[in-house]
Amino acid sequence: MPLSNIWVVAEPSNGSFTTTSLELLCQARTYGATVSAVTWGEDVASLAAQAGEYGGAATLYNVGALGGALPGVPVASAIAALVASVGAPDAILIPTSYDGRDIAGRLSARLDRPVLTNVSGLSDQSGLVTEHPVFGGSQTVRAHFTGEGPGIIVVRAKSFAAEPAGGSPAAVVAAAPGDLGSTGGATIATSHVEERVGPKLEEAAVVVSGGRGLGEADKYALIEETAKLLKGAAGASRAIVDAGWVPYSHQVGQTGKTVKPTVYIACGISGATQHMVGMKGSKNIVAINKDPDAPIFQIADLGIVGDVHKVLPALIEALKARG
Repeated sequence: MPLSNIWVVAEPSNGSFTTTSLELLCQARTYGATVSAVTWGEDVASLAAQAGEYGGAATLYNVGALGGALPGVPVASAIAALVASVGAPDAILIPTSYDGRDIAGRLSARLDRPVLTNVSGLSDQSGLVTEHPVFGGSQTVRAHFTGEGPGIIVVRAKSFAAEPAGGSPAAVVAAAPGDLGSTGGATIATSHVEERVGPKLEEAAVVVSGGRGLGEADKYALIEETAKLLKGAAGASRAIVDAGWVPYSHQVGQTGKTVKPTVYIACGISGATQHMVGMKGSKNIVAINKDPDAPIFQIADLGIVGDVHKVLPALIEALKARG
């Protein structure tokens, strides 16, 4: 049967939807179905315009202020209540994020429906068919839901483009979470925002990443300086994250962040499949590695066989001279 109704869990962030939420709204509207968004917060009036502009959404369900709670419990409860009151959509698209995965898991339990995760592609074949990269991205598995009820689909960042297509602001409709019982007892005591200079890693047009080839933690400063001069973001391989050289928030790869910048510069990264699945969609890939047989060169548009400790300082000096 053709798709008729799709809901998107749209995460708010600093007065806007997250980039992945906008990507899902844009993709949802391509299927010709009625699109609705579900969000939360104290003031969602400005978000209603985005829901219409990106997703052509007619309705924006607002769970409201969470009172210091994490979104997982109240948002999943509110969506389950909506399914019971207004009917189930064909699919519920949820961003792959900490909150998104929490919402998906709790919603699965409430609706007694499975979840399809790690989704990197969607197609309409008389119902949504999901695509999942496996074996480090070398193969793609396709799946679809059967049975009654909505398909709960958790989609990776950068799987689609976020391009506004125009549309009237969505109508904001309250969506109460109902009685949460003991599950609603947890609240956020304190929160900390990581200090960051420059663009977000997953949104940067230029990403410079370092790997174990840097040799030691102090050499990561070369990565940060190069990224700053290029007005980009600094990334890392899992190897140096696991070694404690840089925080997990810098990790690019299957278990880290997915990036698709205009330019990706891999420095001292051999090119394990786990890393490449998170960056191989970059428009231009530059690899710097002293091993000419490093797997990263197989996907690089430009390969530099050389020592990062010599190449990066030379690049830094050239960028500084350029002004």
